Amino acid sequence: MAVLDISDLSIEFPTRRGILSAVEGLSLSIEAGEILGVVGESGAGKSLTGNAVVGLLEPPGRVSGGTIRLNGEDITHLSENAMRRVRGAQIGVIFQDPLTSLDPLYTIGRQLTQTILTHQKLSAAGARDKAIQLLSEVGIPAPERRFDAYPHEFSGGMRQRVVIALALCCDPCLIIADEPTTALDVSVQAQIIDLLKKLAREKGVATMLVTHDMGVIAETADRVAVIYSGRLVEMGKVRDVIDTPRHPYTRGLMDSIPQIGQNLRTLPNIEGAMPRLNARPEGCAFNPRCTQTLDRCFRHVPPLDTTADEQRQVACWLLTEQENRKETAYA
Repeated sequence: MAVLDISDLSIEFPTRRGILSAVEGLSLSIEAGEILGVVGESGAGKSLTGNAVVGLLEPPGRVSGGTIRLNGEDITHLSENAMRRVRGAQIGVIFQDPLTSLDPLYTIGRQLTQTILTHQKLSAAGARDKAIQLLSEVGIPAPERRFDAYPHEFSGGMRQRVVIALALCCDPCLIIADEPTTALDVSVQAQIIDLLKKLAREKGVATMLVTHDMGVIAETADRVAVIYSGRLVEMGKVRDVIDTPRHPYTRGLMDSIPQIGQNLRTLPNIEGAMPRLNARPEGCAFNPRCTQTLDRCFRHVPPLDTTADEQRQVACWLLTEQENRKETAYA
């Protein structure tokens, strides 16, 4: 059984001009010890999906359809009090900017111990010991001494390690990591990536890694889900998707990454921009930017089909037509 199972999730925002659909029919799952990368442009719906899982959608945003199950339990519409018991205890969250995740008025140790005592039956001394152990596990040097330090006394990379320690305080089965390396320099990014991989491998934590950086996905994730304009367009093993992207959008993302040895004046890019929520085109949302459109791309939304080798899910009419041609040729 998957640790996280999202089925046909839809998220909408009611406005005076009508209802805006931000995420439509999204389905994905994450196993214990697996890192699933969720990638796409800004505004694609990546962070919204993560926020829906932890019950932190900003009003008037709401889950309008589908289910979110954690270890088989439906947590889609839990009350705030019930969700507060799940968040922190079973789901840890790592946000992009550690400065907004840490209270500048409290020491690191106090923030860690408060979180531990909220969800676990430990003495104050036991909570302190666990907090120091967590700081050591995430690579904070001299954790006993740094326990009484304030957030501003840590570097950006060290603060992010503290945020990861906070996410791990109560031994969660799932971590939502929303752009955890964006605010860090490259060398610190590599350290945080190694730490996330170590946690998944040694603690069996299921991780949803939300990012726009395909390089981070390539180094960290086991599988990758590509989201465009609120819909899942491709999902598969990370190496398969990177080496042989099937959806034109995924291919555009991969082509835009610089390669060692390339001698190009400008990098390839995807022309145009992702449509606004109130201006999605009919049919496939990617059709205004796609160079391989078919007539049906402008009329119907492509279904998320599983490829013949069952290794990939892709929502593209072009791929559907290619698969049909193969079946006709073999018939």
